[in-house]
Amino acid sequence: MKRSLLILAAGLLGMLSLSNARGDGFIVIEQPFLVRPGHFPFAPLEVTSHHVEVKIDGQVAITSIDQEFYNPNDQRLEGTYMFPVPKGAHIDKFSMEIGGKMVDAELLRADKARQIYEDIVRRMRDPALLEYAGRDLFKVRIFPIEPRSRKPIKISYTELLRSDAGTVTYSYPLSTEKFSAQPIKSLSVKVEVKTEQPLASIYSPSHKVEIKRDGANRAVIGYESKDETPDTDFQLVYNSEVLDVGLSLITHKPAGEDGYFLLLAAPTTAKETKPTPKDVVFVVDTSGSMAGPKLQQAKKALEFCVENLNNEDRFEIVRFSTEAEPLFGKLVDADSEHRKRASNFIADLKPIGGTAIADALQAALKARTEKTERPFIIIFLTDGLPTVGTRNPDEIVAEVKKAGNARIFSFGIGSDVNTQLLDQIAEGTRAFSQYVLANEDLEVKVSSFYTRIKEPALTNVRLEFGGGVGTSKLYPAQLPDLFKGDQLVVTGRYTGSGEVEARLTGIANGRQQTFTYKVKFNDSSNDYVARLWATRRVGFLLDEIRIHGETNELRDEATDLARRYGIVTPYTAYLIVEDEDRRRVPMTERSMQSMSAD
Repeated sequence: MKRSLLILAAGLLGMLSLSNARGDGFIVIEQPFLVRPGHFPFAPLEVTSHHVEVKIDGQVAITSIDQEFYNPNDQRLEGTYMFPVPKGAHIDKFSMEIGGKMVDAELLRADKARQIYEDIVRRMRDPALLEYAGRDLFKVRIFPIEPRSRKPIKISYTELLRSDAGTVTYSYPLSTEKFSAQPIKSLSVKVEVKTEQPLASIYSPSHKVEIKRDGANRAVIGYESKDETPDTDFQLVYNSEVLDVGLSLITHKPAGEDGYFLLLAAPTTAKETKPTPKDVVFVVDTSGSMAGPKLQQAKKALEFCVENLNNEDRFEIVRFSTEAEPLFGKLVDADSEHRKRASNFIADLKPIGGTAIADALQAALKARTEKTERPFIIIFLTDGLPTVGTRNPDEIVAEVKKAGNARIFSFGIGSDVNTQLLDQIAEGTRAFSQYVLANEDLEVKVSSFYTRIKEPALTNVRLEFGGGVGTSKLYPAQLPDLFKGDQLVVTGRYTGSGEVEARLTGIANGRQQTFTYKVKFNDSSNDYVARLWATRRVGFLLDEIRIHGETNELRDEATDLARRYGIVTPYTAYLIVEDEDRRRVPMTERSMQSMSAD
């Protein structure tokens, strides 16, 4: 998610690791000639301005970024601007200044866009190319960045924010700007929030912001600074007055084709008079990469979790670095004696060695040997960078999915977490992941995290609709378990219309329960619902290609959806060219609107 770290080394692009995609956004300057190691013939590009405007309507956030780069050198340069976007977000617009005016990009086939870009560069004109560089990671090639001149760029993307017990968090990464060659002369973040229910509270845990309320349901939040080198991500937290709404449905029905829907559900269950006994295994990373604040955070988190076990629970702790070391060798009762031993074990943890994530998870899964109906929860605390044993994320995820009824909750620590790996582990076991940065309040994060998983609300969840409406291609395909305060988010396609019953079925308080809601599928104009669904569908198709190999059917569907909805993939790319060059692009390549439905 980070952007704008300015890098000089020409060969760095080939060394990028997608495991660090969450924290690396930068420009790589292309060098047309060899230089001696340690000596560079040009100065780094500077970020002269960085302005962010965000519009949040309920939980849908549209982020618009306006950045200006300055070339302080006496030669023109070509740069590659790398930036990740939040998981599940889709890029809406990309534009760059050419000849004093902003020019919008058009989405083409990736190979064609690249060919046109290279041809225009050879003619020393002004193109820009936005390409897919990995899961949620993109790169923009810019030419030319003229000597002693500025190059403005604009990018916007849409995302669906997550709600946790009515609390919504928006995050925009600024911290890699601390690596910029010069302080940013002008930096600003403006957020407009609108909600259906009255806003209860709004605050930023990261920055001193100005908050202006406009009625009960709207607020504008602002942050500005001059000559700053930011080192903290911008975060905004808000919540609304909680009403027992239960479930809401947002639809979009284009003329002549199947509809799209977005379902948001938060079923409420009766309060238990007695906590459900559960089995919990805490897995903590003590590798060398965890040295310093990260391990201290992990130890505090472990202490908090052990102290808050219920008396009827059983638990185990697995420490891992180059190898995995269980504390007890089995699940033990959460009595005072075992908690004391656990506390001493946690206090003695020291960082050393590699990171054997696969071995650690297998050791955790082996802790429970007998069959039982008790919930089996694994809490995995790590910086998420496997270096020993199985390192392929797909292989690690495939192994943990065989665990059956185990739920693996990933708790990522630090700013260089492999979020893709941790998210896949959590999603593959119907759990969720949480992250904490070095400068965040650990107690708040951990207490909220552990409070959620202590109280399962609905497990083994199924969603069904009554007659009159048919649904298909739902995402996520495997619905997650719901814990206290959780919200279920599902996108899909539908046929038919009218009011029908939506039924959520699962295990609550040890028995099967069904929650029934009346919902209406109608021809509404919420076109962003189609783009949200398409983004998830394309992500699913790309994962299938990555894991099982490319087929014509998978490639063609991913390409068609991407071109129709403006999604950058390995098969599509955004291209910006001047008007004169735009006329050279074949009309069939330029027309996205004429694409037929998938």
